[in-house]
Amino acid sequence: MTTPQPIRIGIMGTHSTGKTTLLKRIEMELRAHGIPVARTGRLGKRAALTGLPKMQHHTATSTEWIITQGIADEIAAIRPDPEPIQVILADRAAWDALAYFHAAEEWRQETQDPLERERLRLLASTQAPKYNLLLAKVLDEALPVENKHDYDPRYRTLVDHHTHTLLTEHEIPHQRVTGDPDSQAHAVELALQLCLNQTTP
Repeated sequence: MTTPQPIRIGIMGTHSTGKTTLLKRIEMELRAHGIPVARTGRLGKRAALTGLPKMQHHTATSTEWIITQGIADEIAAIRPDPEPIQVILADRAAWDALAYFHAAEEWRQETQDPLERERLRLLASTQAPKYNLLLAKVLDEALPVENKHDYDPRYRTLVDHHTHTLLTEHEIPHQRVTGDPDSQAHAVELALQLCLNQTTP
């Protein structure tokens, strides 16, 4: 018996732009409407716990781990009756890892083997059709970063640049989300209406 595929909503963007917070808002709205939902995430932290490099030290190996683990998490979130998951919220869609990797290369002034870059691009591209809605956070450098985070500001900006460059160059449908409250509310409403229209009561 084939399990119905849930709606997938992915998010991407540079760090400390409110990706997880936005997905939590969407999750709360969906649950309030009685829609079973699962949220994946913490990929960067989990990769670091395995000893893989992170942030500006990302490599092809750590990038591949994040992409494939994200795929595995989304598959694992699909559960059968009695209450099948109808929506999966993916914190860090597959293209996100690629943007972080390209930014790390530029930050280090390195260039990966073209065949390796293409292999990772193809891996990420296999996931693009799965997302019913892809949200792309936009960096607002005027907003402060929490003191507990010691981020390299140049790398953070590079990730933002590569995120939106990848989406544009590969013509991937997405919704840009800024730090403006109206933009965030619009993203939540888009996700809610998508799910209400396509899920069973």
